[in-house]
Amino acid sequence: MDERDTTDNYSGEDKEEELVLVDDRTEETSAEKPKAEDASALKALNDKYLRLYAEFDNYRKRVNKEKEELTRYGNESLLYELLPAIDNLELALKHASCDPKTGVVEGVEITLKELQRTLEKFGLVRIESVGKKFDPSVHHAMVQVEREDMEEKMVAEELRAGYLLYDKVLRPSLVAVSANPKRTGEGKAAQEPDQQIKNENIEEEE
Repeated sequence: MDERDTTDNYSGEDKEEELVLVDDRTEETSAEKPKAEDASALKALNDKYLRLYAEFDNYRKRVNKEKEELTRYGNESLLYELLPAIDNLELALKHASCDPKTGVVEGVEITLKELQRTLEKFGLVRIESVGKKFDPSVHHAMVQVEREDMEEKMVAEELRAGYLLYDKVLRPSLVAVSANPKRTGEGKAAQEPDQQIKNENIEEEE
């Protein structure tokens, strides 16, 4: 009788322990699920934050660049409208070069220098032309002239001054470009025999 009771007691205790172990595993599994969900949600929030930060950083850089360009080139239209005034003052000095000591000429010269000095503070720079290699990005060729004292495709004469606004071409220079007269002569000589042949063919046909 005692042995059966003892056996029954042992089996009952084992069953209780098994139930307890099963309950512990169930609790651990149910506790892991919220942790995994929290980690996933945290990762999603972190990714969203990184995207928003990158977008804001790009926006900030774009605004700063636009602000800088506005500061540098905000006076572009005004400076462009002032260029004809500079042209006229320079033209007046050029025509008055025969009598440079008059008060009017000196006044125009002082006014021109002061105007140029003021505009340079706002980024206006005159393009160097005469004696420089022809550059289509800053020079606009108006005519070609034969020059023995210069290489080909050099700026022989400046017809109208050009200007830069910092590193941007505000107005290109109008220039005359040099050509080699020897090559021009060779080209004409090369054409003459062809013309003679054409004339001979016409006479034979007649």
